[in-house]
Order: sequence, then structure tokens, then C-alpha cells
Amino acid sequence: MNRVILHCDMNNFYASVECALNPELKGKPIAVCGDAEERHGIVLAKNYIASGYGIKTAETVFSAKRKCPELVTVRPHFDIYMRYSRLAREIYTRYTPLIEPFGLDECWLDLTGRALNEGEGVALANEIKNTVKRELGLTLSIGVSFNKVFAKLGSDMKKPDAVTLIPQKDFLSVIGGLSASELIGIGGSTGARLNVYGIEIIAELASFSKNMLNQMFGKCGEQIWKYANGLDDSPVTLRDTEAIDKSAGNGITAPCDLENGDEVWKVMLELSEEVGHRLVLYGKRAAGVVIQIKDNALNVKQWQCQLECPTQSAYEIAKRAFRLFSESYSWDKPVRAVTVRAINLVYEGEPSQISMFSSDGEKENQRSEKIDKSLDDIRARFGSDIIKNAAVLENGKIPKEKTPSVLPGGIRK
Repeated sequence: MNRVILHCDMNNFYASVECALNPELKGKPIAVCGDAEERHGIVLAKNYIASGYGIKTAETVFSAKRKCPELVTVRPHFDIYMRYSRLAREIYTRYTPLIEPFGLDECWLDLTGRALNEGEGVALANEIKNTVKRELGLTLSIGVSFNKVFAKLGSDMKKPDAVTLIPQKDFLSVIGGLSASELIGIGGSTGARLNVYGIEIIAELASFSKNMLNQMFGKCGEQIWKYANGLDDSPVTLRDTEAIDKSAGNGITAPCDLENGDEVWKVMLELSEEVGHRLVLYGKRAAGVVIQIKDNALNVKQWQCQLECPTQSAYEIAKRAFRLFSESYSWDKPVRAVTVRAINLVYEGEPSQISMFSSDGEKENQRSEKIDKSLDDIRARFGSDIIKNAAVLENGKIPKEKTPSVLPGGIRK
């Protein structure tokens, strides 16, 4: 049976979500970016209208607005993007359980068995695309092919709101003239080295000597030769579709330097709220914590530790993160940015080894988790800003957030 693989790519994902939340943004050049006044003002994403002005991802907001004075900038809402990503994947599960995430906005789907041939795969791809547009207000580009590499290539060929088939039979007639760098796994430096040897398009890569590519690039050379010749047999790997298999983190650049432990504690407490929320949402507990600290000279240091008891509690994570900071940071310079990350994740029901001396800590952890889950329920119903730690309310060094937004079905940020 021939494989039927789809690659679904949500077009201009961050910007499209913002437009779905606020219809007044539609038809305008939009950039999702950090606040320049809060020292992280770069373009994270933009819509097609903004791209038409030459605006690029990762350029400064100042530069983008010089290109397009009418550019509308909006702050990112990563928790909302994650929820839209989850909603899209819930739609995909109506068609197959074999879904492999590739970032928040992309997924491979294996429809082998559900679609008996490429034509049926295209029909199902159009159905999926139209369902996502109808239910979420977002557009997809979908590639349909017999392997993951070509399905990914197909989703990149036509944007937005398109389905592209790369057939198994005579596939080079469809993709042979494309730049070799369009293939996944070929970055800028590899593409430049291929060009030196006269390899510019996929057809030239496919016909080039495999042994020569091996000598030039090692195992990677054979791999890209196989990709160009349609010899990718990698499976669509069923994964935790919430995509926090190993860690869950949150970080900020403070609008002004953090100059003492009390200010750092308040920031860590706020960051840990989102980390704990994600752990609860995905049914995970953290067995360790990592902190990353950037000082105002842009030096970055990182430390990690294990927790006595795996936890979902934001307060317990913040408490251990701050203790690690207090034990490790020398205060040679003020702090510019802080990241807190929960690591060594385990499922809620998974048994774990705890210290024989930690029974009091386990009880305290359970109390903290109950409180956090109650707070999470309140925020889910009334918005994430409805209830805050009192210490955080006094902290002017945490970037400001906008008011809660409502997603389809009444889900609130």
C-alpha cells in the first residue's frame, strides 16, 4: 500500500491568530513583536501584507516601521497560540491518530489506510483545510505526498490556503526545478557548498554522485541525496501533541534592570505561573528546574537542580528556582533577563522516587498543587489576569500584558 502523508502548515500563524481574535486587524499590515520600550522589540511574525513591504522576521520594530509606517504591531500571546495549535490538532485527530508536531504551527499526518491513493489524500487535505478555516478562522497550506520530506516541501510551494500534491510517479517533473535549499535538512551553508559544485536545483542533487556527496558532507551527504530521490521512509511518529515532552519554560527581558533578590523573586513567581499552568494542562510534573540569567552586560549563565518531589505547583517551582538563584548568582551586575524552565517531566500518574526524609515536603507540595489548580480553574473561567500574587502586583519590572482575549468556544486567555 502506498503511503499518503500530509504536512499541514498554518499560514502566518501568530499574525493570523491575532487577526482571528481581533477582526479589525484584517486587511492591515500586522507584525507580532516584543515592545521596543521593554527592550525586546523585534518582529516575531508578520502577515502577508506586511511581507509585501519587505518586512522580515527578526528585524527590529524600528526598521520594520521605516519600511511600513502604517504597520500595526501587537504583543505576542503565546498561551493563546498554544491553544489554537491544540485546537487544530484536535481537528487532525478526526482523520488519523498518527500526528507528528513540527513546532506549534506545523504537523505531519499519516493518512495511509484512510486514503487509498494520492487523489483521496488530496480530497481529505482539502476537507481538513476547509474545516480549520471554518472552525478556527485560520488558513492552512497542505502538502500531500508519499513521504514526509516531500509533504513538507509541498506545503511550502503554495501559500496561503492551498493544497499541493507531489506524486510518487515522476515527482521530479514537479519539484526538480526547485532550489535544492528548499529541501528540509539543507540550510544556507550546505546550499552554498552545493552551489560550488554546480548543484543548484533538486534534479541536479538527485543525479549527483552519492559517493561524492558522502565525501563532501559525511552521512549528511547521503541523507540529502536520498531526500532528493524520494527515498525518505521515516515514519510519522506519534508524539505527545502538546509538545512539552522534556521541558516547559517561560522567560522575559525586564523593562529595566533587576537590582536585588526581591525583584528577581517577583519575576520568577510570575514566570512560574505559566510554567505550572502548562504542566497542569498537559498532565505533567517537573522533577527538576533550570534557571537562565542574563545580566545587563548580556552575559548568560544557567544552573539546574533536582526537586525533592515532582510537582506541578507554580509556587514550589518558583521557590526552588529562587533558592538556586540565591545560591548561585554573585550579583556582579544587575539582571536583565530571567528564564525558569521545568525539566525531567513525568506524567501525573507515573510513580517517582522521593527521599525518605521528604514526607513533609510531599505534603506541602500536595497543598500547593491543590491551591494552584483552584487558581487555574478561576483563571480558565475569568481570564489569566483575574487573580494575581500580591507581590507581583507591586512589581513594575514585569512587562505589562493586555486584557484577556476570548477564543472560539468561549475559551479565555
